[in-house]
Amino acid sequence: MNDRGFTFANLLVKADEVTLQALLGKPAIRLLQLLDSQLVRTRRLRELLTQLYPPAELLRSQQQRRILFELLPKDVAAELVERLDVDADSEPYRALNALKVKTDSPRELRLFEFFDVEPPEPAQLDEVPVETLVEPGYGLFPHQRRAALETARALRQEPHRVLLHMPTGAGKTRTTMHVIAEHLLRFEPTLVVWLAYSEELCEQAASEFEIAWKHLGNRPITCYRFWGPRDLDLETSRDGLVVAGLGKVFNSAKKSMDFIFRMADQTSLVVIDEAHQAVAETYSLVLDVLCEQKPSTGLLGLTATPGRTWSDVTEDEELSRFFARRKVGLATPGYENAVDYLIAEGYLADPTFVPLTYSGGLKLTARDEADLAGSLDIPAAILRRLADDEKRNLLIVQKTEELLRHHERVLVFATTVQHARLLATVLASRGADANAITAQTDTAERRRIITHFKSSSPEPRALCNFGVLTTGFDAPRTNAAVIARPTKSLVLYFQMVGRVIRGPKQGGSKTAEVLTVVDLGLPGFRDVGEAFMNWEDVWQTNK
Repeated sequence: MNDRGFTFANLLVKADEVTLQALLGKPAIRLLQLLDSQLVRTRRLRELLTQLYPPAELLRSQQQRRILFELLPKDVAAELVERLDVDADSEPYRALNALKVKTDSPRELRLFEFFDVEPPEPAQLDEVPVETLVEPGYGLFPHQRRAALETARALRQEPHRVLLHMPTGAGKTRTTMHVIAEHLLRFEPTLVVWLAYSEELCEQAASEFEIAWKHLGNRPITCYRFWGPRDLDLETSRDGLVVAGLGKVFNSAKKSMDFIFRMADQTSLVVIDEAHQAVAETYSLVLDVLCEQKPSTGLLGLTATPGRTWSDVTEDEELSRFFARRKVGLATPGYENAVDYLIAEGYLADPTFVPLTYSGGLKLTARDEADLAGSLDIPAAILRRLADDEKRNLLIVQKTEELLRHHERVLVFATTVQHARLLATVLASRGADANAITAQTDTAERRRIITHFKSSSPEPRALCNFGVLTTGFDAPRTNAAVIARPTKSLVLYFQMVGRVIRGPKQGGSKTAEVLTVVDLGLPGFRDVGEAFMNWEDVWQTNK
């Protein structure tokens, strides 16, 4: 403050009507006069000036500052000139009119102090970095991005069909959602039809699409659920994803071929989950109608196992031809197969395979051996006899309890429905948190059991199952399994192992443990990497 106690408020009191009008500006004054002549009275103008302009802002404006300096008594003006270190002649007002004051300079600070005005806070400029990393809301890993790009490219080329081959746990569904979204962005309106053979797989696809489209979409779109008791009105279904049960579509086609022909007319892309079953008679009929009605309709198959069998090359050849021998896999330079890459990079857990060799009571008769030779998988009669083997069951219970001491979640694949219930009952009676789930389990009860098993509780839990959970079951924290169901199906064995090998980059574990009951005299497999490469020769384009 100056020596005379002259403040900014004193300065404004000295301002008359003309001065106040000059400070507020002619345009504002003219408008006020038009609205209400009372608004341009001295008292009201002073109130407006104080309300609109903080003192520091008026002092920072050279034009308004000069007007204010004219209000200073001459001795106060001279004191101000001295305080601001201005080269002055005998006329202080002339010196103040020529005054230059830089924002936030020492001179400006002295000017504010002279009038007892609080300096404004220094402007806080948000620093914008040169580079910012923008994380996608529904992103893909590098190997998934490459697979999605190759798949979309193949679908744009004749014959517009391709098989996407990715190991269980590598993100087939997420990768495919990017392909579907890219397709829906290019075509509007259109239907994409997703076919799956189980309700679990259908709901998994529908739920995942709803998440994906929120991040990848460009318009409101409908996800249609067409399985179980649900119906589909093709008159109103014009734009979106139809997730359909294969059985539902097949039965609808049997009732009215017009239904599936109309669906085909509105469809531009068909996706079949678990595509190794695509050449089965029931499925191929549906696919033929949906994809051949219009030559441009694309067909995308999804599988972790691009063959139907382990040893029947004829059937595997048929599947390869169905997809025009066009298969997109994971590009993993430096690795013999994709599974080795996914394990090394932390996308899949590194599984330890422990054989539980059992040479108990199963004695194969000549009839058994003939049935085995003529069946694609272990005959049901043999599976039932295994389920009744008490010593074998004791081995399974004992090993499951050992796993529960080291793992939070353990899946047990049983040989029959009753076997799954038996194992869960014995484990629960011995103090384990164990449940059973089969295809016969009520839908609501199945949902409750799965939710309980997948919860974040650290308490160890076991889930015994038969006929379910081999596909479409996502519980990344599950990293141990007992495969008590022998199988000749490399596809089935691969799917069972796949339930427990999610790696740390996908919310799972670094390692997994797979205990396989090896029944002497029955076929079996060694490891998941060998399974993944089993059909490569069938897909060579020179076949």
